[in-house]
Amino acid sequence: MHFDRELDVKGLNCPLPILRTKKALSEMSPGEVLHVLATDRGSVKDFQAFAKQTGNELLSSIEVSDVFEFHLKRK
Repeated sequence: MHFDRELDVKGLNCPLPILRTKKALSEMSPGEVLHVLATDRGSVKDFQAFAKQTGNELLSSIEVSDVFEFHLKRK
């Protein structure tokens, strides 16, 4: 999937992945896509809730070799 920016938050636990994602998205233009790499198992539910609360679109959420990958589209 095409993305405009990548954010690596592997090794960080809640709430840091969400806080860093929020900051990164605030620096992006509407419609741009952020690719996030995380290892926190709770991040799957956290990113779903984050997208719902903020209005940013969660385009994909997959797990590859214990790394969770998310694509979020800036509202």
